[in-house]
Amino acid sequence: MPARKLFHDSVLEIPVQAGLVPSGLNVHAAMPEHLDELMTLSFSLSPPGGRNEELEERVNQGERIPIQDIQRQYGVPAADVAPLISWLKDHHFTIRYQAPDNTSIQASAAASDVAKALRVELVRVTSDGITYTAARNAPSLPEPVAANVRAIVGLQPFRQAHKHSRRRPLRRGPADAAAAAAPGYRPADLLRAYGADGVGVTGEGQTIAIIIDTAPKQADLSAFWALSGLADNVGRVEVINVNSLPLPAASGEESLDAQWASGIAPGAKVRIYATGTLSFADIDFALDRILLDLSSEPGLRQVSMSLGLGEAYMAPGEVKTEHAKLLRLAAAGVNVFVSTGDAGSNPDSTGHSAGGPLQAEYESSDPCVVGVSGTTLKIAPDGTIRETAWSGTGGGKSSYFKRPSWQVAHAIKSVSHRLVPDVSLTADPNYGALVVLNGDAVEYGGTSWSAPVWAGFCALINSAREKSGKPALAFLNPLLYQKQGTACFRDITSGSNGAYDCTKGYDMVTGLGVPNVQQLIHDLP
Repeated sequence: MPARKLFHDSVLEIPVQAGLVPSGLNVHAAMPEHLDELMTLSFSLSPPGGRNEELEERVNQGERIPIQDIQRQYGVPAADVAPLISWLKDHHFTIRYQAPDNTSIQASAAASDVAKALRVELVRVTSDGITYTAARNAPSLPEPVAANVRAIVGLQPFRQAHKHSRRRPLRRGPADAAAAAAPGYRPADLLRAYGADGVGVTGEGQTIAIIIDTAPKQADLSAFWALSGLADNVGRVEVINVNSLPLPAASGEESLDAQWASGIAPGAKVRIYATGTLSFADIDFALDRILLDLSSEPGLRQVSMSLGLGEAYMAPGEVKTEHAKLLRLAAAGVNVFVSTGDAGSNPDSTGHSAGGPLQAEYESSDPCVVGVSGTTLKIAPDGTIRETAWSGTGGGKSSYFKRPSWQVAHAIKSVSHRLVPDVSLTADPNYGALVVLNGDAVEYGGTSWSAPVWAGFCALINSAREKSGKPALAFLNPLLYQKQGTACFRDITSGSNGAYDCTKGYDMVTGLGVPNVQQLIHDLP
């Protein structure tokens, strides 16, 4: 019998005892009928010889590399992945997807086959009222097939990313009657507030990808555009059903993301990568699909993700797996804007409120994304702007990632780890965004508002660069930190998210500040 490689960091181990465990989960035995369920796993593979570290350095130096070169230079040789593919098929797995560079394999099998092949004990875990079949202990693979495998993701589907949106309750009273008819800020308000009106472009030639579990209603998109004074063009919003399964009903997050990305950049295309669930295996699959689509969608240069989970609740292997995919997107010149969360500096395991450990949320803490936090934006009738930090916004220090080189010289020097956020934008639901949901005009906030607006701004910047003959942006963070303290940003100096306070200059509440888009178009090299 060959020796086996254990993947300790692919799961968070669950105590043996049944019932409530210290993490708050309810654990009980899996019954025979549960072992017939289909489980979909993501096998993440590392290229040999430290090639990912080389790619990371090129990204930090501001290079933009064609996706075909990334696949060729930083992939896993076909001969190295062949033993894993063969072994999975021999153990009753169906291969759903194999990345062109062989760094990702998606495979499905009955839970009983998963348990036997990976030598895991399956239990039933209830979280947020939903019960899942999950692995209690770490999986393993025979050494001959495990050589390049970095992690196995999907064995604990009860741990999912959370949405970062907040719907404001209906306003009551005669004084609010007019506002309640169509509440919230419109795209034109934010274009003016952040120096993006009059830039002469609308995002033409650009594509914005949105990763979320489902899709908005077409009628809601049309209604939002009408209320915002924008032309109706539902054809420019395309839905990619990542798993080819029935999607959940629209619940608000997907509508906020799509309406505001398209409202800020009405000339851009929007591609919604609908995952069906917010499990990390399905998010991985969406990232794989975006990487695959870069060859046929050359304008796809910005991604919005209004999702996250506190780093303390992540399995390290999940973080390594997504980081490798986000690194490839950054290298290809695709900027991924990720919201920092709506539970302040101490998000709990639900992501809905404070009460957890002091932590940043992943994916916003990944050094290959632009982490976007939230502010409270007040626009007076005469156009005067007052802006402070929103008390609900996430931010802090990553426990996973060291300080990127581009952040060392431009942020708090006493901290050795990646700091979040990078930038900020309006998020407070009390001064929220118009969203049309199921035909009703409602008001939303949360950092889920901030991320798609920044993605829209990025589309405007790239469109303006294309118009003036400049190349598309490379990974933004090294460029943005060079503009700290310039007219490209309005520094936010008041407010707190709990453990951290706003200060002059960079802080872990609002980052570099909020943008002046016209100045960024002019000043970015």
